[in-house]
Amino acid sequence: MRYDVWYVLAVILLNVFGIFNLLGLRPDLVATTLVFQLAGIVLFILFSRIKVELLEHNYKIIFLFFTALLVVTMFTPSIRGSHRWIDLGFFQLQTSEFFKPFFILCIAAALSASNRFSRIKVFSVIAMMIVPSFLIFVQPDLGTAIVYVATFALMFYFSGFSSRLAVYIGLAIAAIMPVFWHFLRPYQQARILGFLNPDLDPRGITYNITQAIIAIGSGGLLGKGLGLGLQSQYRFLPEFHTDFAFAAFIEQFGFVGGMFLILIYMLLFYRLIKKMFESKHNGFKFLFLVGTIGMLFVEAVVNIGMNLA
Repeated sequence: MRYDVWYVLAVILLNVFGIFNLLGLRPDLVATTLVFQLAGIVLFILFSRIKVELLEHNYKIIFLFFTALLVVTMFTPSIRGSHRWIDLGFFQLQTSEFFKPFFILCIAAALSASNRFSRIKVFSVIAMMIVPSFLIFVQPDLGTAIVYVATFALMFYFSGFSSRLAVYIGLAIAAIMPVFWHFLRPYQQARILGFLNPDLDPRGITYNITQAIIAIGSGGLLGKGLGLGLQSQYRFLPEFHTDFAFAAFIEQFGFVGGMFLILIYMLLFYRLIKKMFESKHNGFKFLFLVGTIGMLFVEAVVNIGMNLA
């Protein structure tokens, strides 16, 4: 199998940057991260040897398996008030994260079927989005649920359905948003309000965002250097190695480092989009790439946007 050299290079550089960032923030986690990266490479090689047709034709079984895992996750012990992980002993499996590529695969298979325009098929594929998104939402994990819904919406739009139908569905979703607001937990409502207005409560609701902005600003042009970010080292910036890893990265490597990181993402998206247009003759591959690009783009934009307020 031939691999796109530029795509592989972009992925390698993103992983290397991630390791360097972690080295200056939490050196104790570097070894574990390298193990997971190695495991990711092994899984990539193994899955690349599976015939695409085999996965496409068995998408219903794959979907039911992962949906069952999400249900099991709901009954696992709570960690920080959430039921998101299954304890396998040697590591905590976050089912919603592992499901992501398979969710894209299942939706791509369903939306590329010859009977996709039938009423039953439309309702069934929408249900394939609603069920896992709801199970993830009640974990609770609002951010990941939004990523699933956004990815589905993009794939649905590019699947060949009429723009009018897509607009109707979009309007229906917009209409129920005020009702959906009342199902959010207080802290989730506070996060949304804080994102919309970063100056709302710098010592409370928007404390994290305020500290992230300070970290990014203090990085300057070239950054403070590896492991020298004060916001991270003195713990002013919460979740500096996870949710606010981008802000911590800028503090260490500055504007230049941040722009180089974004350029690598742009290279990755460019190669994926190029491959997407080359695959227009194959509905399944085309939609799988649409979903992959959409999910990566949404996650990158949301994470970087959250760090930058």
